[in-house]
Amino acid sequence: MASKRHQGVYKPEHPAPYELSRSRVENFVKCPACFYLQQVKGVKYPSIPGFNINEATDILLKRDFDRYRGISTHPFLEKRGMGHLIPYQHDDFELWTQSLHFGAEGRMNTVHEETHLKIGGGLDDVWLNTKTNQLHIVDYKSTSQKSQDKKISLDDLWKAAYKRQMDLYVWVMRRKGFDVSDVGYFLYCDGDRFSDYAFLGDERADMQFKMSLIEYQVDQTWIEPTLKGIRECLDSPETPQHTSGCEYGDFIRNVNNESET
Repeated sequence: MASKRHQGVYKPEHPAPYELSRSRVENFVKCPACFYLQQVKGVKYPSIPGFNINEATDILLKRDFDRYRGISTHPFLEKRGMGHLIPYQHDDFELWTQSLHFGAEGRMNTVHEETHLKIGGGLDDVWLNTKTNQLHIVDYKSTSQKSQDKKISLDDLWKAAYKRQMDLYVWVMRRKGFDVSDVGYFLYCDGDRFSDYAFLGDERADMQFKMSLIEYQVDQTWIEPTLKGIRECLDSPETPQHTSGCEYGDFIRNVNNESET
């Protein structure tokens, strides 16, 4: 009889691989102490509202690419001289896009034997390169630039998390046996607040988006050391120190200082 899934609060005696989503791996990268408190101690951190507009653009983009999936390129790609890229069709594709309950069979996950961790998440899209027969992982992003002259890029420090997300998804898909390119793509929707166009009609409002397609060269050198660090952290008898600049760590220290005065 197969053992039950190991998820939620970490249990050292549990025989099944411990499941960690991509976002939980990112939590460890940002602050091992916060990761430890959540995964080992079961401390629930304050939640934030969902990004419903971002979720809506993700759904609409996927719907558009689904019309061409496994058949032909999208006009958006054709116009950019990238007609050799076709939305990838696979029997498990819909499962790959489901970030919740990623640990189930057929979803976008893999077991890292050395650390006994099951790592996964949910993809936005995959494109097939008909020239190389390789796959490209695609991530949809939404924003609205506050400066008309600023160009969409991945240079902002906080976007390092976006890059690690792409790195990890490529790593997982390769471990699932797929030939995945070192090149991934970020497809950005930029809500246009500067162009002179009618926004509000008599019954509805229509916002226009400027689209950017950013190529990214994958870096996977950090993944294996990070997973080993996670394993050591999970099995540690003590909570590690908060990373310098961690907002939660600063908050806890300030509360403790106030309570001692």
